[in-house]
Amino acid sequence: MSHITLVRHGQANTGARDEVSYDRLSPLGHQQAQWLGDHLRTTQATYSRVYCGTLRRHWETADGMGFSASCTEDKRLNEMEYFSLSEAMEAQHGLAIPTEREGFATHIPQVFSAWAEDRIEAPYESWTDFSSRVHSALREIAAGHGPALIITSGGVIGMMMRHCLDLDAKATAHIVLGIMNSSLHRFYQMDGRLYPDLYNAVPHLDAPERHYARTHL
Repeated sequence: MSHITLVRHGQANTGARDEVSYDRLSPLGHQQAQWLGDHLRTTQATYSRVYCGTLRRHWETADGMGFSASCTEDKRLNEMEYFSLSEAMEAQHGLAIPTEREGFATHIPQVFSAWAEDRIEAPYESWTDFSSRVHSALREIAAGHGPALIITSGGVIGMMMRHCLDLDAKATAHIVLGIMNSSLHRFYQMDGRLYPDLYNAVPHLDAPERHYARTHL
């Protein structure tokens, strides 16, 4: 069966509060990418095709893994603009943007629900459009020949899980919250559908001395 493997980028600039500032890997993010690339080569994982979004953090992850030279970019694999949505929620509904990481555990489900229910006026991109571009990109890649590696973001992975499992917006947010930096997610195609086979795997961080590198934000 044909399969695609999605990788969430390495840890980005976690202290940022806007899209541009967030879009670069932290020193730990670069290390996570290198460890993942080393793991894939050690285990002789082979991919006939490699794709990534056009964001800087995607390319830095691909480069750290050793795949940038063979990577095809596709802007449909880019992340949602979460900071843009958060600013709209604050302006329109008075929902403050968290100042601590723990606050996002309740903030993200609230934003996703409002976005999916069209309660955010004039968002930069609708929930439906984001869902459609993610689904079309991944179905198109999955239909290609041979296994594919896709370097992208947590929201894209969460939306793919939503399509496979028929999740609502709040459940999709909970899936996204659990996704670790540099994690692996595999989907098999069968009978015209994609089925999740692996979620949130970080075998390159299994060694006790690397447990500190299991990050979500």
